[in-house]
Amino acid sequence: MRITKFGHACVRLEHDGKVVVVDPGMFTDAEALDGAGAVVITHEHPDHYLPEHLERTDAPVFTIDAVAAKIRDDAPGVSERVTVVAPGDSFDPGLPARSVGELHAVIHPDLPRFYNSGYVFDLGGTTVYHPGDSLTVPEQQVDVLCVPVCAPWMRAAEGIDFARAVGAPRNVAIHDRIYSEAGLRIVDGQYAVLLPETSSYVRLADGADLD
Repeated sequence: MRITKFGHACVRLEHDGKVVVVDPGMFTDAEALDGAGAVVITHEHPDHYLPEHLERTDAPVFTIDAVAAKIRDDAPGVSERVTVVAPGDSFDPGLPARSVGELHAVIHPDLPRFYNSGYVFDLGGTTVYHPGDSLTVPEQQVDVLCVPVCAPWMRAAEGIDFARAVGAPRNVAIHDRIYSEAGLRIVDGQYAVLLPETSSYVRLADGADLD
């Protein structure tokens, strides 16, 4: 089993020769998709979805209907290998997966909600949850949470409370290109202090693996 953090919200999951890349967006180096067996996209925002990344691989793409519509407009050649996943669906992009929720976190009450599904993956008995830009708690217990740490739509307190509610033993920081490095060190300290002792927290450098 291998979990690798790439730029911002992108995570690469590997197990038993299968490779799934989640949310390669505008902050993600293209090398994150090298050898990918599948790409999974949570929602349409450019820090999670970049059509050029999808065009440089022939891997199948699994995503929600709203993103599939964007792909038809932005990269029509990719559309034939897109599978639409609905909330609550179980599917298999190479690793057993399940879709969680359907809405992006509230950005502002005066703005419409975007669609967003998170995904729980099973890496040989280790479950990993990538929520995208949502704070939706999955119904099942997970072993690793990819937890957002900074966003225009979130206070650190909300992210910490989300991690507490999920209750994963291990938390890996994602969505971390919004703050400066100095600001991120402050947030790292808050997560480390305020999560329960039963939950670890780490923010990985781009290209680094979870030990």
